[in-house]
Amino acid sequence: MLRMGLQRDIDLALHLPLRYEDETRLVPISTLRDGQTAQVEGEVVDNRVDQRQRRQLLVRLDDGSGEVLLRFLNFYGSQQKAWTKGVRLRVRGEVRHGFFGREMVHPTVKVVQEGTPLAASLTPVYPTTAGLPQSYLRKAVASALQRAPLHEVLPPGMVPRGWPTLREALHALHHPPASMSAEALEAPHHPAWQRLKFEELLAQQTSQLQARGERAHLKAPVLPTRPGGLQERLLAVLPFALTGAQRRVVEEIAQDLNRPMPMHRLLQGDVGSGKTVVAALAAAIAMEAGWQCALMAPTEILAEQHFRKLVGWLEPLGVKVAWLTGSLRSKVKQAQLAAVASGEAHLVVGTHAVIQEQVAFQRLGLALIDEQHRFGVAQRLELRRKLEAQDLEPHLLMMSATPIPRTLAMTYLADLDVSTIDELPPGRTPIVTRVFGDARRPEVIERIRDEVAKGSQVYWVCPLIDETEASDQAADEQAGRASQRRAPLDLSNVTQTHQELSEALAGHGVGLLHGRLPAAEKAEVMAKFSAGELSVLVATTVIEVGVDVPNASLMVIEHAERFGLSQLHQLRGRVGRGSVASVCVLLFSAPLSDQGKQRLKAMAETTDGFEIARRDLDIRGPGEFMGARQSGAALLRFADLMADQDLLDRAREAAETLLRDHPEAARQHIARWLGGKEEFLKA
Repeated sequence: MLRMGLQRDIDLALHLPLRYEDETRLVPISTLRDGQTAQVEGEVVDNRVDQRQRRQLLVRLDDGSGEVLLRFLNFYGSQQKAWTKGVRLRVRGEVRHGFFGREMVHPTVKVVQEGTPLAASLTPVYPTTAGLPQSYLRKAVASALQRAPLHEVLPPGMVPRGWPTLREALHALHHPPASMSAEALEAPHHPAWQRLKFEELLAQQTSQLQARGERAHLKAPVLPTRPGGLQERLLAVLPFALTGAQRRVVEEIAQDLNRPMPMHRLLQGDVGSGKTVVAALAAAIAMEAGWQCALMAPTEILAEQHFRKLVGWLEPLGVKVAWLTGSLRSKVKQAQLAAVASGEAHLVVGTHAVIQEQVAFQRLGLALIDEQHRFGVAQRLELRRKLEAQDLEPHLLMMSATPIPRTLAMTYLADLDVSTIDELPPGRTPIVTRVFGDARRPEVIERIRDEVAKGSQVYWVCPLIDETEASDQAADEQAGRASQRRAPLDLSNVTQTHQELSEALAGHGVGLLHGRLPAAEKAEVMAKFSAGELSVLVATTVIEVGVDVPNASLMVIEHAERFGLSQLHQLRGRVGRGSVASVCVLLFSAPLSDQGKQRLKAMAETTDGFEIARRDLDIRGPGEFMGARQSGAALLRFADLMADQDLLDRAREAAETLLRDHPEAARQHIARWLGGKEEFLKA
């Protein structure tokens, strides 16, 4: 239960059923219909093990009105002995009409006496995990409901009239009366659900407002923008002019840095909108004031892209940039650590190695986190704890190329200030997206041959590395550990595709890049592709962010139906970075799921990151969209931000009143619902 986050009585009380089974009535066997799920009771008239095809236990049950065959493909010898002829069984399962008449395959079975009372309420079916049976979970929840502190915390008048108390709502959902239909209970506007959704949203909004209020009392270094300082000198040497949107967000960040409280800002902008240069200009303000900066990126490829750009811009201006990743050799790493600790390194760029215990900053004033949603909550909290070791709290700027819809920003990011770069730099060419079935693969390869003959470069992205990985994934799915059911895995893999394209494009360099390559080899392949020595780069999603090769004008994404919408958009953003018209080809394998069709349709219809984000929210829902900020345990389990907008508005207003006028009630309410998870919202 600990793996599911069920540690306290209140956690169990709030662990609500997925659905309900009606064990309050019996159905005559003679009335059973094909596809119906029903409960019947009768006497065993036959019990035998059938050895044909595969070994199985067959039990025939008669209730006087008719017979039903119970079929068990997996069974224990003790079950065969317990369900012998003459024993009375109560069973529940789905009916189907087989060769031998009505049958149920693997129904739930109870040995009963005649007259054994039926259940008085609908039977809840809870979300569970391997090794945690429903019977145990039901007992644990029922016991916790008796002990959990479910008294009313919220002040009178805050909860709308007509809604049940929290205790009444939970009892109604855990133990609904037999008279209540499962359909009515599962309806989103049931008063019990309304009460729980409101309380949950109120806890989340109150926690966010509280985090913002707490931050206002923290002290941070004041970092003013100095005339003629490093920021102005950097602007003067940049080989391009800033867009209006970039100038606007640079000013917003500069105003934050000039205040004595820590900046906590999210910089969001579409793929290629120029977030790196904004980060560099923010860092220039901090370094001019005598403070160090750290930039952390989720992958070594992305971190290295940042490092190369920042070195090119800043080192000619006298700024020393340190480089920290897990793959550095010991001697080099020690030299970099010493430069950071002494303050010789003004800016540190790297992966999660930046937050490791041995990294000590002399005077850290600004932390920059790129693709912040790609870091786990624990990693982001570790960075905050490292920052808090100083007397002053450093400023924090998080960056994301996945634009966040306004509703989500107001809900999940209420403790953040959000800056948006909503304008692409001039000269960026629009990307045309084409969707083809896998049968047209030879045509696509022919198009690649034409492109490389003209001197253009091409990406080909595959979802898997080799057959072993496919087998591992298939095994995970069979064990029920995959996040969702998928079709049998017959995906072409990156090594086979590399071989195929190398043969088809003889005379042109075809590179291979995936996550299992040694860091030095990855760097060498990327350097060759960037220099134009390779015409085609066959890669996994390690190229999703940070790779910038202006001469690449064609991208092929194989098995595009396997990728999420935001990931497809990120990958597509690797082309269209030069003056040549660019094309992204999405190859898919039929049949497509409804979600797969929606994703590919969205990609073909728009290149606008904010529209892509809106559609992604519609398709996936807010829980998956926010990803790591929820640490795998959704902070909103019941509320739906799209369907419950009115409840969200009401909760936002109530949160301000609760914090201002009833601080103790606010504390109790947050503790009840979040139980320490409020830290995840601050990360």
